[in-house]
Amino acid sequence: MRELTEQEIVRREKIEKISEVCNPYPERFEITHEIKDAKNLDDGTSNVSVAGRIVLMRKMGKLSFLTIRDVEGDIQISIKVDMVGEEKYKFFKDNFDLGDFIGVTGEIFTTHTGEKTVRADEFVFLGKALKPLPDKFHGLVDSELCYRNRYVDLIMNEDTRDRFRKKYEFIKEIRRYLEDRNYIEVETPVLINKPSGALAKPFTAHHNALDIDVYLRIAPETYLKRAVVGGFNKVFEFARCFRNEGMDSTHLQDFTMLECYCSYYNYKDNMILIEDMLKTVIKKVFGGLTITIDGKEIDFSKKWETVSFRELIIKYIDIDINEYNTKEKLLDVIKERHIELESETDIGLLGFGNLVDLLYKKVARPMMIEPVFLVDHPIELSPLARANDDNPGITDRFQLVINGAEIVNAYSELVDPAEQMKRLEEQAKLNSEGDEEAMVMDHDYIEAMEYGMPPISGWGMGIDRVMQVLTDVPNIKDNILFPLLRPIDHKEN
Repeated sequence: MRELTEQEIVRREKIEKISEVCNPYPERFEITHEIKDAKNLDDGTSNVSVAGRIVLMRKMGKLSFLTIRDVEGDIQISIKVDMVGEEKYKFFKDNFDLGDFIGVTGEIFTTHTGEKTVRADEFVFLGKALKPLPDKFHGLVDSELCYRNRYVDLIMNEDTRDRFRKKYEFIKEIRRYLEDRNYIEVETPVLINKPSGALAKPFTAHHNALDIDVYLRIAPETYLKRAVVGGFNKVFEFARCFRNEGMDSTHLQDFTMLECYCSYYNYKDNMILIEDMLKTVIKKVFGGLTITIDGKEIDFSKKWETVSFRELIIKYIDIDINEYNTKEKLLDVIKERHIELESETDIGLLGFGNLVDLLYKKVARPMMIEPVFLVDHPIELSPLARANDDNPGITDRFQLVINGAEIVNAYSELVDPAEQMKRLEEQAKLNSEGDEEAMVMDHDYIEAMEYGMPPISGWGMGIDRVMQVLTDVPNIKDNILFPLLRPIDHKEN
């Protein structure tokens, strides 16, 4: 057990003193206004009740000022001995600390320095902070501590509060955009029998009641398509997904994915939808369509460019994937050029599609700054996408890339069950040969397809990834409220 600091000891002693006057942890407090709304009230508005955490405090002889905060904003409070009485004013001065919660009722006025303030007629103690807040001038700045103690990070850092407000506003506006266009939000299972919906290594678990091994979903795709089979023509889900792969500044093993499917659309229809949706939502959330990202101004208002896999790889490394069109040929030229590809799986075990993808990510993706639609993916890279009618070696698919990050992945979906069976058999063979990211056979999904599917186009967007780009932070964990970290041994620390 760690030793308490002097401040922590003093704060614990105050609990006993507070208990003599009131319950230090009361059950409720009736507020009339949220803090952000109270700041917009006219001077003279009375009987205003607000509550929050004390983050600044100046205790003086007969008049004290404090600032209370929640994630939406701050407001100043004045407590004057003439308004609350000497006994209660002394109780305030003796027992309230930074970090404590307080409820206040009073009248709105503006100080001579222009600060909107609640002049307290009454106040109530609402909760003691047993640990002191970090120094008010420095806050919490160590990124590891910010991830571990996000609650303190939110209290102390306005940038963090603003970032998470934007994230949840972004989600809200996307949901509103889709619902306004008659999309229906549904839920699909997290525990599944077959890892499907994307090329990724799954997490495994055991279901005790059924006595079966299960997987945490890597994507909701095949279940959302089952919903389309059942008659949901426009469907979407904000889905928590899990991929047991490497961790870096742009990847996490658990993340929020938005997936959306529309019957009778093709991938080009969704390119139009995505561009309009993101322009609409970015303008609402960020106040404009020009955003500074990684020191560069990106103008989202312009028409977004479309470019093919083949064009990009020729442009940046002068390798034509139409010429080097097998796994063996492509692997030979990669080794000949001494190109180092990053893969948890031995690249000799990967299929042609995954090799093309790794090559593109190495040589081309970092150069893509303005919003770009990447098209013409090799069919081996897209086992659930529809083959192009004119060139069956590629799929009707696009990815949206912004500042070197893949933001959206979209297909014209494969709806032919015989072709889907063939492709999953090829994926299952790769999986059995050691490619852990390849998909396995899913007969239940094939059976759903055999009941008939309309033409469909669908897309997925990593919410944490797009917000990392738009809020211009170096690590995806900066946009995860409570990221998973190695535990600290409190016996040693």
